[in-house]
This record gives sequence, C-alpha cells and structure tokens, in this order.
Amino acid sequence: MLGKLTWDAIPWDQPIPLIAGAAVLVIVLGIVAWIILKGHLPYLWHEWITSVDHKRIGVMYTLLGLVMLLRGFIDAIMMRSQQAIAYNGPGYLPPEHYDQIFSAHGTIMIFFAAMPLTIGLMNFVVPLQLGVRDVAFPTLNSTSLWLTATGALLVNISLVVGEFSRAGWLPYPPLAELQYSPGVGIDYYDWSLLIAGVGTLMTGINFVTTILKIRAPGMGYFRMPIYCWTALAASLLIVAAFPVLTATLAMLTLDRYLGFHFFTNDGGGNMMMYINLIWAWGHPEVYILALPAFGIFSEVIPTFSGRPLFGYRSMVIATMGICIVSYLVWLHHFFTMGAGPDVNAFFGISSSIIAVMTGVKIYNWIFTMYGGLIRFTTPMLWSVAFVVTFTIGGMTGVLLAVVPADFVLHESMFLVAHFHNVIISSVIFATFAGITYWFPKAFGFRLHEGWGKAAFWLTMVGYLLVFVPLYIVGLLGMTRRLQQYDVASWHPWVVAAGVGIIIWMCAAACQVIQVVVSIRHREELRDALGDPWDGRSLEWATVSPPPAFNFAVLPKVHGEEPYWEIKRRAIETQQLAEEPDYEPIELPRNSPTGFICAFFATITGFALIWHIWWLAGLGIAAAYVVFVWFAWRDVEEYAIPAAEVAQQERERRKIRQEWLDQHPRIAEPA
Repeated sequence: MLGKLTWDAIPWDQPIPLIAGAAVLVIVLGIVAWIILKGHLPYLWHEWITSVDHKRIGVMYTLLGLVMLLRGFIDAIMMRSQQAIAYNGPGYLPPEHYDQIFSAHGTIMIFFAAMPLTIGLMNFVVPLQLGVRDVAFPTLNSTSLWLTATGALLVNISLVVGEFSRAGWLPYPPLAELQYSPGVGIDYYDWSLLIAGVGTLMTGINFVTTILKIRAPGMGYFRMPIYCWTALAASLLIVAAFPVLTATLAMLTLDRYLGFHFFTNDGGGNMMMYINLIWAWGHPEVYILALPAFGIFSEVIPTFSGRPLFGYRSMVIATMGICIVSYLVWLHHFFTMGAGPDVNAFFGISSSIIAVMTGVKIYNWIFTMYGGLIRFTTPMLWSVAFVVTFTIGGMTGVLLAVVPADFVLHESMFLVAHFHNVIISSVIFATFAGITYWFPKAFGFRLHEGWGKAAFWLTMVGYLLVFVPLYIVGLLGMTRRLQQYDVASWHPWVVAAGVGIIIWMCAAACQVIQVVVSIRHREELRDALGDPWDGRSLEWATVSPPPAFNFAVLPKVHGEEPYWEIKRRAIETQQLAEEPDYEPIELPRNSPTGFICAFFATITGFALIWHIWWLAGLGIAAAYVVFVWFAWRDVEEYAIPAAEVAQQERERRKIRQEWLDQHPRIAEPA
C-alpha cells in the first residue's frame, strides 16, 4: 500500500541527518504553534498565503530564497569542514553522505535559493517600475510561488525520509540511471525539479506578458528602466530554456520508471545527449540569474552616484545580445567530450563574445560612477564589490573558454572557484544590494547601515579567503568532489578556505542582527517620504509600503527617468502636480488556488517518488478539481472606492508637500 516506503527509509544509523531533521521539525512546529496561539493564522491565510498581490508574492519568494540560501550554506560549511580535516583520513562525513551534501548544495543554491531570490525581487519591483497595478496573471503568479515551495519541500524531506541524489546537482547518466542509482535520491531530484520547473516556466510567461503588454501610459520600450529590460531577457530565457529542462528530466524519469533507453548505455540510448540537453538549459540558466542581477546594479549605481545610467541604449543592446548568445555557448561545459576542434572553436569564440557584451556593462557602470557624487551606502558597497570581483571571475571564465586551458582545468577546483566567483559576486551580491535598497519600499523602514556594512566587509574577507585558495589548489591539480585526499600541498589551501567559511558565518550572523536591530529601531529608520535614497524610477513615487493598487492614478511617462523628472519639476516649482480625478480601482481577489494546487502537488510528488500509485492518482485528481473550481469562479475582482483611493493619495501628497515646504529653493539635482 505504501510502495517502497518503509521504516528503513529513515536513516536511523546516521546521527547528523537525524539530529538536523529533528531540529528543523521542532523549529517548524514551534513557529506554527506560535502563529496559532497568537491568533495570527487568519491574517496569514487571508493576507499572505492566499494573496495574489505581486508585492506580497515577491516578499514570500525572497523569504523562501533566504531560508534555502541558509540551508545551502550549511551544506557548504559541512563540505569545507570535511575537506579541511580529511587530509590522510576519512573526516566526519561518510562518502555516501558527503555525495548527497554536494549534490543537495548545488541543487538548492541554484533552483531554490538563487531562483526564488531573483524572481522575488522581480515580482516586487517590476510592476512598480512599469507604473502598473500588478502582473498580467496574478493567480498564476501565486501558483508559481507555491509550486516552487513544493520543490524545495521535497528536497528537504529527502534529508530524513530516504536519501537525496548522490550524482551531483546535474546528475549525469549512467550514474543517474536505475542500474547505478537504485535508491530514491534521483527520484527526489527529478520530481522536485519537474514540479518547481513548471512554476518557474509560468513565472517566465507571466513576466514576458506583463513587460510587453502592460506598462504605464507613455512608457515605450526605450523608456523602461534597465531592470525591466533584464527581467524581460531573463523571462524570455526561462520560456525558452525551462521546457528543455522539463523534457530532459522527463526522459530520465521514463528511463528509471518505465525502462526507456533515452540515456542508457544500451538499448540505443546516448548518455551524451543528456549532457547536451541539460547544458542547453544550464548555460541560459546562468544568465537567467545574472541578467536581473545586472539590472539591480543598474538601478543602485545611478541612484548613489547621483547621475543617470551611462549608455542606456548600449546597456539594452548588450542585455538582449547576452540573451541571444547565451544559447550558443553551452558546449564549453564539456569541451573534453571529444566533439572535435571545429565545434570546440565555435563554442569557445561564442563564450568570448558574450564576455565582450558583459564588458560593455562593466564600463557603463564605471562611467556612471565617474564624476558622480558617490554615496557609499550598503547597496553601493555591494555594487562596487561586484564590479571588481565579477571582472576577476569573468577573466577566469575567458581563460576556461580557451579550449586547451579547459582541457587542463576541467573538473578541477579552479572551475569550482570560477563558478562561485561569478555567481556569488553577481547573484548574491545583487540580492543583498537589492534587498537593502528596496527593503524600505517593502516594509516602510530602512535596514541598519552599521550592521549592513559589517556584514559586507566580513563577506568580502570571507569571499577572498574561500575562493583564492580554491583557484590555487585547482591549479595544483585538486579535482572537485573529493571526500578525502592525501596530497600535502593541497592541505594548507583547503584549510584556508575553511577559515573563510567561518568568517562567512560571522557575516551571516551580522545580517541576522541587522534585521533584528532594524525592526527594534524601525521608528528611527522609518521611511515616511517613500523615497529614502533619492531614487530615480517610479517605485519611489509611491508611499512605503505601497498600497494594494500601487498608484492612485497611473503615471504618464515622458522620458527614461519619469520619477526623477516629476521630482525635479516639483522641486523647481515648489509644489506638486495638480491633483487628479480619482476613480474606483478594480483588483483581483485573493485566491487559495496556488496553495491548494501546491499541497496536492507535494502529495503527488512524494507518492511518485515512493511508488505509492493510488496516492499519486488521488493527488492528481484533487489538483484537477481545484483547477475546475477556479475556472468556475463568478467573482474574480473587487473594487476599491474612489473615496478610499483619494484618502490614501492625499495623505501621500500631504507628506510630499511638507517635505517641499521644509526644503525651499533646493539646488537642481545633477
């Protein structure tokens, strides 16, 4: 009745996962009990869990990403500590557990930390920057969030029920086939990513539609902020690339469940086809993460330099050029496959060309800062650090694009250092910059600058201590994924990387303290004006946090920096624009559809992993019933009365006018 699921699925003989799983369970149950006992459950259900407001969905995506970032960081701590003490000895992690840790680390960090963080900030910011009320498909947006959460939940369940993949974060055949991985680890991987991938694909469709079809009056394509352009490029890549991932994992699943031979070594299968397909998704995925990160820096750097972004149109061209060329570079992940010199040369040249487009962005950011009055706030520090560290990582990437060099460095720790160098400096630095930058817009108060800067400097020291030694040890010949080793020249560098992880732990503690201190002192850090940074784009035209409808009247756009022009005009005339006529605003009703579908998707995924066929059928049928129920809804929207809209907007105008009165005849902004 329960398929392959037995009590033996719980790793009774492995204390680390048992203790970790018990600790997580106690924390989750404690939080749930606190919510229920304090009477917060109705509020959470009606205002957050069932919300279709893009801002709240963005906050929940970001929270999910931060939790999973911590989960993946714990895996990194275990890997670095294991290697630091595993010189001429077994260390404290058995090989089968270590293999699961490095597989889970990559899977979690890419799919369930970096992706939710990227999509979360896009969700919160893009509709505000476009000057609109929400995304094109609000309920689909909610469903996307909860399907992503389902995938994350299944990965974490594998910690204590069964096992996770031991074949790496992109499990290659034949190791991933049933013959060599008969357990449920690969199945957890497949179904987690298949379910979460559907959610991500729906997000891509949603944002492509939103950006192309729903913008404020007068906002043509070349009046959109660069962040919206990068979100568009990333969404186009999602729409084109994630079906490839879904199809690839579906074929691997058919191999394992029904005895197909897509990627087996016999029966006409071709395991190298899997590697081509997975990287045909995999390298666009790098830019799905990196392009929105570039967009964040393109918002932060002009704001804190006091100047418009240098070379706006060249930035747009470079962004869309990267979007296209990112599909022509995937083979550089396996030059050693033996495709031949002509094929390798083509992909090596393509990889170098994409670096040129990224170089255009680097120079534009530098020229934006040049001659500006730079304010070194925490978001700006993350941005400047990115320019320096990403340039170094990019140069090591160009080195790996040189085919003979790649033959030497392939599968070495040099490659690991390069990948983390560019992903952390772009995606993670951008996330921290973006969260700090837009936090007051989301919650109405700024984050504490002192603790933010402490976290930044500790992160930078840890960053150098972790990855510079890994570059060196890679050049010394150390390969990746070693559970133990006996080469004396590697040991000091591996220990140094372990020290870097300890410093990163201190940085993470500073960020937690930053949030706690900021909440306690939120009145002192309050953003009453709605524009704490002297911003330049439309999200700063609203109060903080914005109302459900975002804008009382959709703004009319006349240039590349619409809010900067509105603000400058108000400062020059010492008065706000004439008060508009207000009308009722219709908004979509909250819906539990996404959460309920994800609940049944979790049941279905777990049942398919353990071959509990009757439960899988029940879950699929229940999910279908939910979709039918949603399709038959009679009332999809509700109206906010014009009087309520006017009241909130007049309060905003009053605060802004008071600010103008307190700052008479201020000098014209540069």
